[in-house]
Amino acid sequence: MSFSFTKLALGAAIGGLLSGAAIASDLVITFDDLNPDKKAAYEAAVDAFKAANPDINVIANNGDREAHKSTIRNALQNDAPDVITWYPGNRMGPFVDAGLFMDISDLWASDENLSGKFNAIKPTMSRDGKQWGVPYSYYQWGVYYRKDIYDKLGLSEPATWEELLGNCDALKEAGVTPFTIGTKFLWTAAGVFDYLNLRTNGYDVHNDLTAGKIKYTDDRIRATFAKWEEMLDRCSFVSTHATMSWQDAISPFAKGDAAMYVMGNFSVGQYKDAGLTDEQIDFFQFPEITAGLPRAEEAPADAFFIPAKAKNVDNAKKFLAFIATPEVQGDWNKAIGQLPPNADAEINTEDKFIVEGMETLSTAAGLAQFYDRDAPAAMAKAGMEGFQKFMLDPSTLDEVLEGLDKVQAEVYK
Repeated sequence: MSFSFTKLALGAAIGGLLSGAAIASDLVITFDDLNPDKKAAYEAAVDAFKAANPDINVIANNGDREAHKSTIRNALQNDAPDVITWYPGNRMGPFVDAGLFMDISDLWASDENLSGKFNAIKPTMSRDGKQWGVPYSYYQWGVYYRKDIYDKLGLSEPATWEELLGNCDALKEAGVTPFTIGTKFLWTAAGVFDYLNLRTNGYDVHNDLTAGKIKYTDDRIRATFAKWEEMLDRCSFVSTHATMSWQDAISPFAKGDAAMYVMGNFSVGQYKDAGLTDEQIDFFQFPEITAGLPRAEEAPADAFFIPAKAKNVDNAKKFLAFIATPEVQGDWNKAIGQLPPNADAEINTEDKFIVEGMETLSTAAGLAQFYDRDAPAAMAKAGMEGFQKFMLDPSTLDEVLEGLDKVQAEVYK
């Protein structure tokens, strides 16, 4: 992967954004993804930054993402790097509230790329009216479906809940299970719950629930589960979902035994690896449930933050301003098959899923960070266990919701 812009162009792009000369000293960056494509994109961005800023000695670290989740708090409290990766939304909340992340609202205000071109994702980077990080990538969730099966049965992409249920009826009559899913590792069920809740109640209720402001036994959340029960009945999921990972669940989709999958765009490569072509698969937004409700979307993002204990703040902000430029964002996300949060960044127009994803997210009424990112870890674990239990036996609804209320009372106190 190579970055197409020159050192001179980069200097012009960000030179006027941050006043004052940067201090020539070490800039320590901690990244958290060892997957080959993600690792290569990160390293290419760092190399481009070094070329544009030869006076800054960059120490670029990288490590396992799951390990990073366990060690980040200790890192922020002790020998903090100057830049570190983490997640926006409620997931950044505890670190913001504890004073472990630096307020970078000045960077957002001074950099036209941030203030003018990150509008869609700005709310999820904000807390207490301030901005706390710079996102470098995100991707859409939605419904991936077997277009060839739809075409064979004369079905159209559903825009409403009733249209989706009608499609499910037709698929079942043809002997096709409407939805595949693998809930062995639980988070896939959270994707279904989030969309049902976003479409039934909206973005604010999603945020209030994951922030512990409303109970799971609230009538609005019960309404979400009523729609889920209707989905289980009229649509149905593959019966063995509790024993399958999300990758395992691709098999019935690829074989044509199931026609739809509520999933993130990272899954497209796996569909193709299973033998499906672009002509056989397509994408649509999760359909409307409550008429007229603005459509928020699931769009998990990854971002860079400056720890409050960073030693080289000037150069850390310079790096974040660099990461925000459309050139860097475009090249980074073309390399990893995701979407750049900067609206001016180029996308891979040859990838129809990327094009549809950009259209979906650029018009969204809000961007949710996914249930297990927006809710605290202990709440997310209990919630996802409850979602799977409900999917397996809807008669357990009261037990599930009352149990989640008890967990919520402990987690948020």
